[in-house]
Amino acid sequence: MSQPCTRNCTISQPGEVDQSLGEFWSGSPWDIINRHNLSCFERNRVYLNVAGENFVDISHLTGADSDGDGRAVVAADFNGDGRVDLAVRQAGGGPLLLLENQFPSQNYLKLTLRGRSSNRLGIGARIDAQVGERHIVREVYPANGFRGQAPLVVHLGLADAGQADRLSIRWPSGAVQELAALPANHHFVVTEGSEAAEVVIPGTTIAP
Repeated sequence: MSQPCTRNCTISQPGEVDQSLGEFWSGSPWDIINRHNLSCFERNRVYLNVAGENFVDISHLTGADSDGDGRAVVAADFNGDGRVDLAVRQAGGGPLLLLENQFPSQNYLKLTLRGRSSNRLGIGARIDAQVGERHIVREVYPANGFRGQAPLVVHLGLADAGQADRLSIRWPSGAVQELAALPANHHFVVTEGSEAAEVVIPGTTIAP
């Protein structure tokens, strides 16, 4: 591709290209979309976070390394087993991929915030969970990517801990709310200013 990257640039081809290798030359970056399709040649990648110190490419082990031109990904617990799964939307009419998390089950907490003085969904809140000697920090922002938006449920992985010892929430209003001893493997709704969290029971409706 020629540089500088402007609509008016026209730079001659610097040498011969080998078409048998799929090489081509474009004198303008905006001309590529008219003559070439660069999609569908890049496999998706999945990286495993190793104790917050490194990442390992496990794409080939997960089945997520599709070459179907993935354009949107949403991480959420779709089957309610406490493990975060992936939904991948592909461009060009490819199938929607739903990838089940089959890592060994461990303990977790799910949190949904309900603002009162703050905005209704608690967007912008900062959550600090103390689990033993660990601090797990999350900020409430719904991941909104290209044609995909994650749900407003905060997922905390607790490993083998049986509870979150302390939960501190700094709301967008500036208020700080603290809860103690939240047992693992539950989905809680926390209302701003309330002294207790409400447990979500699957199949039931919680009024706003």
